[in-house]
Formats: sequence, C-alpha cells, structure tokens
Amino acid sequence: MTNKSFLFVVLMPLLILSCQKQNAVPAEQDSSAFVNLTDVIPDAILEIRYYSTYNFVGERIDGYRQPVALITRVAADSLKAVNDELKTRGYRLKIWDAYRPQTAVNHFIRWAENVQDTAMKAVFYPMVDKSVLFEQGYIYARSSHSRGSTVDLTLIDAATGKELDMGSPFDWFGSESHPDYRCKLYRQSENRLILRDAMIRHGFEPIDSEWWHFTLRDEPFPDTYFDFPVKLL
Repeated sequence: MTNKSFLFVVLMPLLILSCQKQNAVPAEQDSSAFVNLTDVIPDAILEIRYYSTYNFVGERIDGYRQPVALITRVAADSLKAVNDELKTRGYRLKIWDAYRPQTAVNHFIRWAENVQDTAMKAVFYPMVDKSVLFEQGYIYARSSHSRGSTVDLTLIDAATGKELDMGSPFDWFGSESHPDYRCKLYRQSENRLILRDAMIRHGFEPIDSEWWHFTLRDEPFPDTYFDFPVKLL
C-alpha cells in the first residue's frame, strides 16, 4: 500500500465523522420524535392561544409560527387513547397548547419582568399582582411543555360543540385553577374529574395548580428543553 493510499484509508473515516458532527442537529432543535397532533387525533379541536393575541401576554408569543399542536409521538399515542375513550362518552378534546419552545418561555419571562405591562390583567390575573408571578410559581424559567410531552386541554360536548364548564378559564392565575378547588357548582368539579381521571388512566400526570395541564408520566425527554418553532412538521 502506498503512503497516499494509507493516508486515504486512515483519514477518510475521520473526515466523514467530522462532517457528520458538523451537520448534526443540536438536541434541542431535533423535532424528529415529534408529530402534528392532528395527524394522530384528526378530530381534536385546536385553539392555540399563544399563536393568537388572546392570552395573558396580549400578543402572539415568540416561536409560534403556525396555529398547530406538536407533541412527541409517544405522548400523542397516549393522548389518542384518552380521546378514544372519551369519544364513547360524548366528548371531544380541545387543545390550547402542547409543545412550547424555550423561545416562547423566554418571551413569558421578559413579559413578567416588565411589571408595567398589565394589558390583560383584568382577563387573566385580576386578583394577582404581576410583581409576584415568579415568586408564586405562575411563571418559570423552564416549562415541562418544552420537553414535548405536556398538553393543556379541556373537553367539548360533542352534541352541543360547547366547552364543558370547568369552573375557571384556561390560564387563569388564581386558586380557582387548582384541580382541588371547591367549585361553585358540583358539575364543574365533576367535569374536571372526567378529564383528570381519563388522562391519569392513560399515563399522564396532573399538577396541583392547573386543572388543564398534564405531562406524560414516562416522557421520553425528561432532561431536554427543545427550542424549534411551532409549525407544521
């Protein structure tokens, strides 16, 4: 073997590996394990609040380029099981948010730090002073949504097309949003339990501050906070 041939044999694999590393997608930008939720659950109703201006910030949130719901494939499959069960009981799923890029979370942080911006206070947090949003856990620097297996949702009555009365609106900053809050009407508490029980049965875990928020118990990316934009895959 000539010296040139020897160098080719030795160096070529190293060059290929180097190129692969240069072209590799950073983990937080890799959407290959995600799906469009409506590809898995075609009859899910989407109202992606952070693509609209009707949210607690009052403007479209950074990172939301299209009004679609993205979620990891395993979470989508589990949510389909929820949907299939509840369909037999006359309900449909309505999705407000699923995967949320870190870019969007950063937008929330900037908004929260600007205590003078209270344009949506009367709608979403009339009883909470904006200066305590971090302290009281309404805004975090990291969100489980950015890990890709968390969803914010409610139920629709399939016969009427109306949302079930859950006793508080989505993204309401206050104790009324806590799952164990004593609602004014028994039916409101019952509706929360219908959603909560179905989600738990199919592998999702609730949190103690938002009745609409659930994370897949065995989420595939517990330590990765993704940051690719929300748009059709």
